Amino acid sequence: MTCNENIKISIIGGTRGLGKWIAQELKKDNFNITITSRNKDSGEKVANKLNVNYTDDNIEAVKNADITIFSVPIEYMVDTIKQVAPHAQEGSLLVDVTSVKTETAETLTKYAPSNVNILPTHPMFGPRITSLDGQVVILTPIDKRCDLWYEKVFHYLNKKGAKIVVSTPQEHDKTMSVVQGLTHFSYISIASTIQQLQISVKKSREFASPVYSLMLDMISRIVSQNPYLYYSIQKSNPKTQYARGELIKQMQYLSDLINNDEEEEFVKNMSSSARYLDEYEEALGRSDKAISILTDDFKHIKNSIGSEIGLQHQYSGNVHIGKVINVNSDNVTILDLKNNTITLKISNVTIMSDDEIYQWKVDNLPIHNYDISVILPVSCNEEVLLDMFSKIEPIISVELKDVYAGKQIKDGFMSYTFTYSVFNKSDKEVVEDYMLGIGGIIR
Repeated sequence: MTCNENIKISIIGGTRGLGKWIAQELKKDNFNITITSRNKDSGEKVANKLNVNYTDDNIEAVKNADITIFSVPIEYMVDTIKQVAPHAQEGSLLVDVTSVKTETAETLTKYAPSNVNILPTHPMFGPRITSLDGQVVILTPIDKRCDLWYEKVFHYLNKKGAKIVVSTPQEHDKTMSVVQGLTHFSYISIASTIQQLQISVKKSREFASPVYSLMLDMISRIVSQNPYLYYSIQKSNPKTQYARGELIKQMQYLSDLINNDEEEEFVKNMSSSARYLDEYEEALGRSDKAISILTDDFKHIKNSIGSEIGLQHQYSGNVHIGKVINVNSDNVTILDLKNNTITLKISNVTIMSDDEIYQWKVDNLPIHNYDISVILPVSCNEEVLLDMFSKIEPIISVELKDVYAGKQIKDGFMSYTFTYSVFNKSDKEVVEDYMLGIGGIIR
């Protein structure tokens, strides 16, 4: 799909959550975006912030769109499609991004005109991600209902780095009853159990292995989000009810084996499950990698005490650069470039590379330019001098401005004048000390 401002995309429910994220990302690619919502005040405010169009009329939005994306809560999706889809223009595309596909696919098929393309879709991520790169997007195309747009959408997602999975709506819902429904239900149940047992989560982490900490992070991630959304996910996919029932049945069965001292049956069941999953090596590799990320970041930050480090907040995107002054298992405290003391949660930041820190400084800090004239032996190679000068730590850029040999310069010596730039005024002294250290005489 060519990025073109002439392609009009309407997002039904584009002022919050995933719909807002989609509007923001598509706007970056110069599409002509219109968002809708029932609340005109908040809708106009979001539209102004995103620099997109706004209307509170869903029918108007779909009539004028080349692509319409339905991003409303699950419980409203079917009714919204019924009301809006019949008004889509010929040759346009209708997309939904809900987590249940069979019912929405059937509704789109029934209510969208036959000359309108439809593509039920499920992005497997939330609005907190920073890009499509590496994210899973499930497409469930309906036979002969997306001939005009399918390849364009596929190409666009592929170009953005998304991992595209193609499925039928029925296969999607069956699989998602486990991937999403069963997983969420299990995590929510564990959180509820911990609460009922009155276990201090903070204290439990002191006893914890990395595996427990990682699991607790995932549980907390789920239960801290919109509970109405997670209730809707459980209710909206009929196959999830069966998955929940089977989970409860298996939990009771295994509990009975333990209570009845049936060790061999328990071992047999667990071993059978391990063979069925058949991912021992891959699972160890992925979990080891996840655990190492938790510990490696801490080690890196701890080893940086007294040195400069760059940290970017995962969610706000804010960059903090400064000297590390204190680290514990949860937090890092830095003295930033403005001499402010800032404490950040290690779990919420990513460590910036040296190149990223440098580029951030170039983009955000004032640059100071200086000239320095140094007397050095005439035998010095100018290219070697320039290379040496450029490697002085604070230097941003340097060029050889002038070479001079006159009455003021002793025989066998030359005056070399360099123009250089640095981020901090105090770095001027660092450069001068370096030149004196190699035997130069500053004029």
